[in-house]
Amino acid sequence: MKKLGRTHRPFYRICIMDQRKPRDGKAIEEVGTYDPMVRDKSQRVTLQMDRIEHWLSVGAQPSEKVAVLIRKFREGDWGSIKAPPPMQAPKVKEEAPAEEAPAEGAEAAAEEAPAEG
Repeated sequence: MKKLGRTHRPFYRICIMDQRKPRDGKAIEEVGTYDPMVRDKSQRVTLQMDRIEHWLSVGAQPSEKVAVLIRKFREGDWGSIKAPPPMQAPKVKEEAPAEEAPAEGAEAAAEEAPAEG
């Protein structure tokens, strides 16, 4: 969410952002708004669900607050807002350590062995 507005009057744009960009930086695409100061809870959020579904399908991950807003927008339930289940980070395969030349112990054992002859 990109924060706009003035002191004591926040307004947010729900944007598709690159994780490496600042919060209020250039957005890839703006897909909705959130105005927490509107008294009618059903009018606080506007979302373009078709674009949000597209970005979620290609791997975008919503922030916790945006995930709650999307869920409430889909359900049409604007009663109590509960926190979503924690998002799990994608699992990364760990690579086995590369095999190196013989260890120092093997060299030391070769030196200790008596020479034949």
